[in-house]
Amino acid sequence: MDRRNPSSCGRFTLLLRNLFIAALAYTFVVEVLHIYQTGTISPFSKGPPKKSTGKGSKGGSLSGGVNWRLRPATLVESINDAFMGKRPDVDTYANYTRLVETCRGSLNGLEKMRNVYDCLDYLTHHEDDYFFLPENRPSAADPSYKSIEDAAPHPHTISEIALAPFNFIILELFVKAYLYTQNIPCSRLHIWLESDGFPNAVPDMMKDPLFAKFLPLVERGDLVLKAWKFPRRIPLPKGAIAEDPAYTKSLVGRGSIRRASGATKSPKTEVYIADGVVRVEDGSEWLVLTERQMTFLPVAVSDAVRFVVLHLYGGVYMDMDVMLLRDMRPLLLTPDHNFAERWAVHSHPGDYNTAVMSLNANTSLSSYLVRGGIRMGLNFHPRIIGRMAWKDGRNEEFAMFETGLFDPIWGEFNWGREGRCTVPCFKDYGVAFQGTKGAIKDEWESYDGEPLSERVYQRELELRSRISDSPSSSPDEAERTPVKALAMDLDVTYGGKPYTLKEDKYPPNNRTLENFFRGAWSYHIHNQWTKHPQPNSWFDIAQKAHDGFFLRGRKNVYGESWTGPDIPAYDRWPEFD
Repeated sequence: MDRRNPSSCGRFTLLLRNLFIAALAYTFVVEVLHIYQTGTISPFSKGPPKKSTGKGSKGGSLSGGVNWRLRPATLVESINDAFMGKRPDVDTYANYTRLVETCRGSLNGLEKMRNVYDCLDYLTHHEDDYFFLPENRPSAADPSYKSIEDAAPHPHTISEIALAPFNFIILELFVKAYLYTQNIPCSRLHIWLESDGFPNAVPDMMKDPLFAKFLPLVERGDLVLKAWKFPRRIPLPKGAIAEDPAYTKSLVGRGSIRRASGATKSPKTEVYIADGVVRVEDGSEWLVLTERQMTFLPVAVSDAVRFVVLHLYGGVYMDMDVMLLRDMRPLLLTPDHNFAERWAVHSHPGDYNTAVMSLNANTSLSSYLVRGGIRMGLNFHPRIIGRMAWKDGRNEEFAMFETGLFDPIWGEFNWGREGRCTVPCFKDYGVAFQGTKGAIKDEWESYDGEPLSERVYQRELELRSRISDSPSSSPDEAERTPVKALAMDLDVTYGGKPYTLKEDKYPPNNRTLENFFRGAWSYHIHNQWTKHPQPNSWFDIAQKAHDGFFLRGRKNVYGESWTGPDIPAYDRWPEFD
């Protein structure tokens, strides 16, 4: 056989190909490791700090080279906790049309969709334009309430799904943000625990030492733990089946009387009026799942549960990694509170995201969405469900809010922003956890207000250093020094050295919740389950505000004080001690 030697050009081409494949494989491996360590695709994000061993310190370890117990809490002279003003009247409605059109623009043009800064500015300064009191106030429906302020005739339910095992760090942030912002007498928080695979999820949660801090809220009824098992039969509102063209075209056995078999067996006589839908002799209609459909549940439960729960109970569903920033009641009190948010900056009218979603219970729309997801093999992905609704002309019943309301940096993260950046200016979801100096580039580039007045700490720091450094000259002074330090809430022995601002890796700064995406109803963390907030990061600032509120030393965003049971503070993370 004639074997030809490859030419020099061919060998060079082969070498380039092999080098390219090797470089591609190397890049892929490095990127996977980077995402695993940092939780983000950004090449500028750093991994979590290494745990301090405390070597070389006396009485404890150091945080960033300084004694963290001597670290000032903030540089802001006077924090304005009550920046939202008085909470909206208990009967306040939100005008969906104004909220949608102002932050979106026209339906076809979407001129404002990518300009989140202007949307947040509108939400912050123009409540009088999108909030209103209805002529027939809901509180007037129940005369037993003594006053409007005490009225809660229409309590709304906020639901979240906790799929065991779940992350308690994020759950604690969600619960405390809920208590910090919501009108507690008018709302209930339901935490649904997946019990098909974990039948003891609720009793196990009640015995979990991490959850113990919230047991007084469970006993008082503010927080409700509920076991979730996917139902084999789902009730439908009477007549709803006739409104669904997909079902009216597939009617089978109309008028034929039969008994349900197997797991769907009912003691009452049933008639199948459509594929998977039965009508019982008392007139009630039910959606019945087959054994084959139930086998899809392990992969469908996360998306499916939210639709089924809202269909059965109504209210609003939120992912666990959502941090509430303001009162949701005006959005949920409107008669038809059916909404979700847009998927990033996608322009299709069916591209919904259901991390925050609200539905009226047992309505034509809720049953249509549930039936549609089941009909498609338990596929409840929001963009699939949304495009189904758009195709059938029912998306107009399901309001689509822009990302500025619930996830204000999604467009920025997907390089879709127009106009100015938000305040603070985030380009990566991971930076909210970072507290190192200069970690967030151009953080305040869009801030137009007066610079926050900062304390002059030199005298205080000198005093702290003198207390922690100076040896006692007499037994009396040795006794007086700890008392003086205790009055300043300091531990002068921890770390074995004075505090120096310039040496602090996580120094105090001028961040406050007043400038954390003000106007938005929530901030979405986006699945960063393994991260811990560094000292003086934005999430640490939020945690300090929550702790101060529950310790009754600070107000919430509406100037209210906490009157509920004692709630322990957030735990410190040892890697930052």
